[in-house]
Amino acid sequence: MNTHFVARLLCGAALGLTIVAAAGGAEAKGLRFGFSQVTLQSPFYVQLRDGAAAAAKADGDELVFLDANGDVSKQNNDIQDLITQKVDVLIVNPVNADAVGPSLEAAKAAKIPVITVDRSVGEKVSAHIGRDNKQMGKLVGEAVVAALKKAGKSNAKIIEIQGDAGGAVMMDRRDGFHSAVEGSGAKIVEGPYAEYVRANAVTAMQDLLQANPDVAVVYAHNDDMALGALQVLQEAGRKDVMVAGVDGLSEALEAIQSGNQYVATSLNDPKYLGDVTIQVARELKNGGKVPAFVDAGTQVVTKDTVGAVKHDGLFAEYRPKVLGQ
Repeated sequence: MNTHFVARLLCGAALGLTIVAAAGGAEAKGLRFGFSQVTLQSPFYVQLRDGAAAAAKADGDELVFLDANGDVSKQNNDIQDLITQKVDVLIVNPVNADAVGPSLEAAKAAKIPVITVDRSVGEKVSAHIGRDNKQMGKLVGEAVVAALKKAGKSNAKIIEIQGDAGGAVMMDRRDGFHSAVEGSGAKIVEGPYAEYVRANAVTAMQDLLQANPDVAVVYAHNDDMALGALQVLQEAGRKDVMVAGVDGLSEALEAIQSGNQYVATSLNDPKYLGDVTIQVARELKNGGKVPAFVDAGTQVVTKDTVGAVKHDGLFAEYRPKVLGQ
């Protein structure tokens, strides 16, 4: 990963940021969207914000963005602030799905449409925009099973490096992968929760490799952790161990394209997720109907398909048509 590039992305993680469109032409609607984001301490969420900002600007609208920095109390205060500002649509990526419930009810009482992105909530909202994480895990699992079969490896041991304990994304990516591997003869060893952080995965993989020298595959719930595991394996001379992840980080696609150890990832373009979120917000404000769940789409990437996927940014690009575009 280009760490200098990521550092530049994260340096914009101010607590509050207003992104205002340039003066538009006759077609500009002048809408104001409020976006309360879980955190900016992740390149994925920085790119999600940037995608939403670009989509708002493209139509002459305004995005009022507030970063909760992983703090539930701050997020609730941020949402109340956006309600006070009378934004046209409230967009929330929650720190905690249950904790934001009262704030979302306050927005509804103020007749502000509420949509969630990436992480869903238990409360009824106008729409949720995200991706099918269970399908993402399943697609990667199917690719791993195929790679093991091609390599002639039976009864293989698969180590799984997990995301965050109790997280919905973690559980879906785990369950989808497990469903694909079930019946293949492979055995999954559930490893620790590394919180989607590469450095944590490096530490975890060092211990896991010592305890499981017979490992054949490492599956991590995102590419950043998978790349950390790959680093440890390569340093240990274990080029025989396959690696797979999720999210379509361009560095992972480079590893797939240039070598034979990283076998699969599934795409999760954050900029397009932000773009679709603004499309849904506009549609709602204009009185249109949108599905309760808007799927921004995914696809698996392997050695056979990586050459056809554009990946010159931080994340690979994947922009399927949604909302009848």
